[in-house]
Amino acid sequence: MNAAAAMDPDSAALALQRAVQTLETIILGKPAQVRLCLACLLARGHLLIEDVPGVGKTTLAHALAHVLGLAWQRVQFTSDLLPSDIIGVSIFDRAHQQFNFRQGPIFTQLLLADEVNRASPRTQSALLEAMEERQVSVDITTYRLPEPFFVVATQNPHEQLGTFSLPESQLDRFLMRVTLGYPDAEHERELLRSGERRDLLPHLPPALTPEAVIRVQHDVRTVHVSDALLDYAQALIARTRDRSDLKLGLSPRAGQGLIRAAQAWAYLAGRRAVLPEDVQAVLPAVVAHRLERRDPAGSDDGQAIARELILAVPIPP
Repeated sequence: MNAAAAMDPDSAALALQRAVQTLETIILGKPAQVRLCLACLLARGHLLIEDVPGVGKTTLAHALAHVLGLAWQRVQFTSDLLPSDIIGVSIFDRAHQQFNFRQGPIFTQLLLADEVNRASPRTQSALLEAMEERQVSVDITTYRLPEPFFVVATQNPHEQLGTFSLPESQLDRFLMRVTLGYPDAEHERELLRSGERRDLLPHLPPALTPEAVIRVQHDVRTVHVSDALLDYAQALIARTRDRSDLKLGLSPRAGQGLIRAAQAWAYLAGRRAVLPEDVQAVLPAVVAHRLERRDPAGSDDGQAIARELILAVPIPP
């Protein structure tokens, strides 16, 4: 089957159900976050997972690569990491009197950028072209990245020592930002009893293949979006631009991402048309890292801003 062809709906539904079930056996008690992460990648977006150390950010990234059947590489971001450590470097071959490009870890299907905000802004910016264009440029040569290509970055809270804030231009390249939070008492008890969840992954078969992921991504884009739904999305976007307490409103790129994420959320639910509830489900993850209040003394919780938007903007009839 051609990679761009639509996947059989029944096969896709079963495969995605297995993917969700597998992820939920690894990341306990976080069903909404699991579905958001999967929807993000199926919408061809990049994912930012932000939280304190030790709550399962890296494990979730490993699990996503496993259930989607993707080749993956991990880069531990540190203060001394260089852009060439991610992209690669040209090395001079004396025997043939020419430079040969040695690919870096970014040449993979899922790149785990672990603790991305511990690297300098210069190194962080090395991801920009790859995330937007799915290619990298070295010297005068452009190299295409594998398909599918996802960046899953983890980030520690800004108040922790040794972190650098991601620039707005890079934050905008992440379709979603997801926060895991601490587990509830029941699931934490299970974690204490069973130990490292990542050890389970080798014993669980992948639910999809890279080719199937590409087919599902194409099928997600065919989920119907009505004019009324577009009106609702535009009203939400316009509301952010009208609010004087926000530094900036949502960009057209953010609006496009919101629609793609809602299509993926509807697809995961087995629907062929997007409902306003789908938009509301993905809105906090899509917009929270893009919106900031002008008053530094006020709450800068982007999730709270997203909830305010949902309450303020009526669903069209």
